Amino acid sequence: MTRIDAKFAALKAENKKAFVAYMMAGDPDYDKSLEIMKALPAAGVDVIELGQPFTDPMADGPTIQLAGQRALEAGQTLQKTLDMATEFRKSDNSTPIVMMGYYNPIYNRGVDTFLTDAKAAGIDGLIVVDLPPEEDDELCIPAQKAGLNFIRLATPTTDDKRLPKVLQNTSGFVYYVSITGITGAAEAQATDVEPEVARIKAQTDLPVIVGFGINTPDTAEAIASVADGCVVGSAIVKQIGEGKSAAQVAAFVKSLSDGAHRA
Repeated sequence: MTRIDAKFAALKAENKKAFVAYMMAGDPDYDKSLEIMKALPAAGVDVIELGQPFTDPMADGPTIQLAGQRALEAGQTLQKTLDMATEFRKSDNSTPIVMMGYYNPIYNRGVDTFLTDAKAAGIDGLIVVDLPPEEDDELCIPAQKAGLNFIRLATPTTDDKRLPKVLQNTSGFVYYVSITGITGAAEAQATDVEPEVARIKAQTDLPVIVGFGINTPDTAEAIASVADGCVVGSAIVKQIGEGKSAAQVAAFVKSLSDGAHRA
């Protein structure tokens, strides 16, 4: 059982919804990014989604693209992202960390080396958005064998014919993208999300967590109420981009997690 599995089992036992917070590793620099990461669990974050900056982030909107650019300009690398996780684990051995990114940096490092290093750093799961199920032998299956969850995205355009393929080697949780398009583009609507979550849950026992388009405590509550939890990314990254202190970012995150946990 991974930390992700354990976390969702504990939340289910408490009849609580999950709040997942996304942040870009190394934004605006390594030290501040680590300070923000360390503040997240006390702000009510159940799972940390840690972005690995990449030069061509095709699924991300302008807010997260700019965060990636800031991180890369400040010298963030895949190794430094693993170092952040290692440092975080010195004071927190229970909060799950999901690394989200693209395949190129992993391929460049070598899959086996990366998986060994990620596991040693305390990474629990991976979201790699540019590897479809057809490429599961490339990273997904080796990751599962190494003890990491491989989390897949389902979207409004994932029809009933495609969904079983998306779900077949997914573990940890299913990430449902609430809107078509890129991150930070529009507001998620619970009325649109609810039937889609039900459709996914009819085919899997995994928790379904909804992301994209959640910017306020009220939206977090509304979306979490029709799913197993929610993810907030762009709204948090925007606060970091505006130069807010770690304490200010944590206070904002707390307002969102409180909303999700009210559901």
